Amino acid sequence: MIVYKIDVLATLKKAGYNSTRILKENLISQSAMQQIRKGEPVGIKTLDKLCKLLDMQPGNIIKYTEK
Repeated sequence: MIVYKIDVLATLKKAGYNSTRILKENLISQSAMQQIRKGEPVGIKTLDKLCKLLDMQPGNIIKYTEK
């Protein structure tokens, strides 16, 4: 099961990307934002965008754990 290692929304906010800016500039889709809020995994394209926005590697954002 893929889980987030960080609070993605808080980390985005610290990097200067609040929810309004993200949606207004269409950086991440609204459905992906909902998935992040619920702690659900996002697609690879969204993960790629998160890596770019946060200047992180995927392993800094997500990890695999067994149920």
